[in-house]
Amino acid sequence: MDDELIQDLISDLPQSIIESILIRLPIQDAVRTSVLSSKWRYKWATVTHLVFDNRCVALSNDRSVDQASLVKFITRALFLHQGPIHKFQLSTNYLQCSPDIDQWLLFLSRTDIKELFLELGDGEWFRVPSCLFNCKKLTRLELFRCELDPPPSFKGFLCLRSLNLHQVLVAPEAIESLISSCPLLESMQLSYFDSLALTIHAPNLKYLCLEGEFTDICLKNTPLLVAISVAMYMTEDVAEHFEQSSSCNFIKFLGGVPLLEKLVGHIYFTKVKYMILDFGLSSCFSYVSLQHAFIYMFSILKYLSIGDYPGRLPITYSHLRVIELYQVSFEDMNEILVVLRLILNSPNLKELQISGSPNTLPAIGAPDLDFWEKECPSDCTLKRLRDVKMTDMSGVPHEMEFIKFLLANSPVLESMTISPCVVMDGKVHMLIELLRFRRASPQAEILFIQD
Repeated sequence: MDDELIQDLISDLPQSIIESILIRLPIQDAVRTSVLSSKWRYKWATVTHLVFDNRCVALSNDRSVDQASLVKFITRALFLHQGPIHKFQLSTNYLQCSPDIDQWLLFLSRTDIKELFLELGDGEWFRVPSCLFNCKKLTRLELFRCELDPPPSFKGFLCLRSLNLHQVLVAPEAIESLISSCPLLESMQLSYFDSLALTIHAPNLKYLCLEGEFTDICLKNTPLLVAISVAMYMTEDVAEHFEQSSSCNFIKFLGGVPLLEKLVGHIYFTKVKYMILDFGLSSCFSYVSLQHAFIYMFSILKYLSIGDYPGRLPITYSHLRVIELYQVSFEDMNEILVVLRLILNSPNLKELQISGSPNTLPAIGAPDLDFWEKECPSDCTLKRLRDVKMTDMSGVPHEMEFIKFLLANSPVLESMTISPCVVMDGKVHMLIELLRFRRASPQAEILFIQD
């Protein structure tokens, strides 16, 4: 059969389907389709999603050669591109502060870019040029290891729905202003920020992830939040300041999130020696210049337990289905109170996961077990709770009382999984005591797992 009689089915596909195929290919493979035929020569040049990384070029043992090759490839791809660019992603450790990035961003700012990702490698921070703030159509912005300084004329990203800043240098007042000037913002992640007191005004925010050294967190206007994940650490002097505060952190952080569905509290409460490199940066930014410091890996429970508690909570978490709290100190009555407040004010809670603190030690004196009768209503019922996981349990009295409380007040409980600490003594005694506890649910299983 002659070659000309062979039907080219792919080339005759609608342009939208061809573009959908090309988008799913690595950019270097999409460019290679230009050699298939004259029809395909510039088909790749109309794709709306451009993703560049170190795999775009053949790497050698010479870093400068690799950098030059990558710059040439990206520049040529942008020069030959036709039509709109909806997504631009650059993930490389070869171009930390290349002036070519500024030129690429200037080009993108004129193309109605919607999604922008910059992830640059270790080394000097990349200072984002002011032209980024002219990208008025941005719906998603992710920056890694960048320095961000919005100009005074910046009025916000009015279309932005997702914001992810990871190791970004930015003035504290600038980050708050940036958040509040994105009225459609729905998802936000802030990672590795230092010494940041953060007040969040984001009326459409639904998903929030915070990780870093926060000196304070206040959710001022976030009524639509459905999921929160928080990991905190702080210097010793900040931790001492917190413990002397009269302001109720629980109300500031969780007092205005009635639609919350999932709460995750990460990290530990233990004192460790931590190294922070001297970046030599201006003190106006959120990264501070430290050589050696004692850092508290501060659990969100510890943070929420600080301050004068006003009594009855002004909010019921009717939508809260999942609670995950890590490194709970069952020798800290204030932390236990926070856990109880959350549980007792979440009538539809289905899943509860709690890990104990490795620093929990048996009380020297007799524990105040009357606490449970005083704080837990006699008519309390956890009507929806089905699955409980307790890890790193050490068997101290208040841990056991908490487990006893859950078993006695969860009529539809299906499974309670308990994993003791690896170094714990008396595991058999703990298991025997657990089996004696009354269960409100006849189908509840207790799974005792030893590593």
